Amino acid sequence: MWPLDPSRKEVLRFAISCRVLTLMLQAFFNAVIPDHHAEAFSPPRLAPSGCVDQLVEALLGGLSRWDAEHFLFIAEHGYLYEHNFAFFPGFPLTLLVGTELLRPLRGLLSQRSCLLISVASLNSLFSVLAALALHDLGCLVLHCPHQALYAALLFCLSPANVFLAAGYSEPLFAFLTFSAMGQLERGRSWMSGLLFALATGVRANGLVSVGFLLHSQCRGFFSFVMLNPQRQFLKLVSSMCLSVLTLSLPFALFQYYAYTQFCLPGPARSIPEPLVQLAVEKGYRITEGNEPPWCSWDLPLIYSYIQDVYWNVGFLRYYELKQTPNFLLAAPVAILVSWATWTYVTTHPWLCLTLGLRRHKNSKTLEKSIPGFLSPQVFVYVVHAMFLLLSGGLCMHVQIPSADPKKNLSSDSHLEKKWRRDTAVWSETLLHFHWPGIANLFYGIRGHSLMTWLLLHGRLLSHLFSEAPLCAFWGVLDFPSLPHWR
Repeated sequence: MWPLDPSRKEVLRFAISCRVLTLMLQAFFNAVIPDHHAEAFSPPRLAPSGCVDQLVEALLGGLSRWDAEHFLFIAEHGYLYEHNFAFFPGFPLTLLVGTELLRPLRGLLSQRSCLLISVASLNSLFSVLAALALHDLGCLVLHCPHQALYAALLFCLSPANVFLAAGYSEPLFAFLTFSAMGQLERGRSWMSGLLFALATGVRANGLVSVGFLLHSQCRGFFSFVMLNPQRQFLKLVSSMCLSVLTLSLPFALFQYYAYTQFCLPGPARSIPEPLVQLAVEKGYRITEGNEPPWCSWDLPLIYSYIQDVYWNVGFLRYYELKQTPNFLLAAPVAILVSWATWTYVTTHPWLCLTLGLRRHKNSKTLEKSIPGFLSPQVFVYVVHAMFLLLSGGLCMHVQIPSADPKKNLSSDSHLEKKWRRDTAVWSETLLHFHWPGIANLFYGIRGHSLMTWLLLHGRLLSHLFSEAPLCAFWGVLDFPSLPHWR
């Protein structure tokens, strides 16, 4: 996909090493640390498990916690319960493709074991590809190969990168989104739109990415508006409408599918008795039950209903005194993004006032880009990060809630999990403020295997985190998981 120059090879080696180490660590800690018994979604296992299945569960069972249970359940049984529709179908469909590749092993492995192996292998692949795509994007936007390398390495170094290996949709979403951004930077708007649409089919927050397409089209309009203003305006309007429709199509189709399952009469669906019993015990609504209230809405969106009823998502709903520790946990990156935004705005005030279309009052077009974080090309990424900060801080949960509509129980922070898609901007921001510990750490890597070098030089890592405390929270800020945009 990309020519492997030395820096890309280094990113590839380091990303693979991180994935292998993460899988080994999750297997070890899953074996030695007892699981937290929360009231999270935990469906019964219907198929008997053999010795090989038990081995797979022991090695990879740690990848199936929390939201991962939803994705595995959907891949195995389909969209059976109402709250399952909070999770989009792109990732479960990808898991099914992976299980088909394991069909020759069906005699030894159950469906769940095949899904766990697919999760471990596919998400490891997608996370490595995402790191390469982020490095490619950094080279295009920052015009500085060294800083692009640092951004990709920091992406891999996140202490919470277990979510790039677990049964979550983040790795696939990150790969598609970073790739779409890279295609757009190359001027390939059609390919970019297709990748953004696929990303929307993986996670609903892919809808936000329409802003990248709209901004690119506006820049093109102002570049050629003097040639034929009327024609260029019509072209702009049509292209913007097409972009919105393209990115909205996966979301709309999924909502319509939910409507046909719950609101329209259809053939009866065979549901295993243990799953029906689970619905009765937990109060889950199944597709064969009574018609839900959202079916009578003017715009019957199951997604909005689920986030409101099952996850209690809404404006300032999470602002409670007992949640103070979670907000403190998210504060470092919130401060970092705010600081980066302020630095960018004060450096390019006219560029920001004109929404990234003009750098100076007297210039008709953008000047040649300067390298680094303050490049005019970074504007749209800064806006993207700040939008996520505001929407996440005001409207979203800090924790991953359970599927019970009456309770929200979780041990994982979710406000901080929404930022990983903007790692290119934030990684570059850390370097922009000239913390020499970071520069020294990566400068000495050349000529060595990164993982080996880091393991042999743990003292520099402690120096890095003591010098830049915000970096210590980097991995806690796990990736594009806007909690009400799953």
